[in-house]
Amino acid sequence: MILCVLLFVFRKQIQRSWKKRLFRFSVAFLLLASEILYHIWLVYENAWSLKNGLPLELSDLTVILGIIMLLTNSYRMFQFMYFAGLASSIQAIMTPDLGHYSFLHFRYFEFFVSHGGVVLACLVMVVASKFRPTIPSMWVTVLIVNLYAACVFFINKALNSNFMYLMKKPENASILDYLGPWPWYLLSAEIVMIVTFYILYSPFWIKRKIERNR
Repeated sequence: MILCVLLFVFRKQIQRSWKKRLFRFSVAFLLLASEILYHIWLVYENAWSLKNGLPLELSDLTVILGIIMLLTNSYRMFQFMYFAGLASSIQAIMTPDLGHYSFLHFRYFEFFVSHGGVVLACLVMVVASKFRPTIPSMWVTVLIVNLYAACVFFINKALNSNFMYLMKKPENASILDYLGPWPWYLLSAEIVMIVTFYILYSPFWIKRKIERNR
């Protein structure tokens, strides 16, 4: 959170060519290190399996895509990441699914570093590269997320897993608790996703409206 605020405070300095590149690569390294260390920890704990080790959660996918986006400075990747990455990571941070792991445990820090890193990565592209999301890209993201969820659903069926909580709600408290029973909460979550995407887009819509009125 502090890094995100500082990012906007020192945005002019960060927008300088070499500093912009350094900042992007630093956040990419942070995300990559977090992802690698997480899987090493799972193996060390004899806890890695296809049911919980595959990076199929939307937040896992956005970590990988976030690394690619930062290293390639991809505008197209940003269009997806701004909506899917921010929405999934912010939701995860607000209702963390950490099981019995708590503060000072490796899993606690890794969880918030990876999800917070995705948020930071998206904001880096907004501030440093001056990328802006669009309404068409928002709807493309909705389509991609739904197609991805459909694929993950069948993987869940095959592995008896629960990636993206498509088969049942998480055990910890989450927004899904207020969206009805399975499978109706999947439809409710769709509506929440679209509303969230509009909220994420609203600062840019407001800014454009103010500039036009001037």
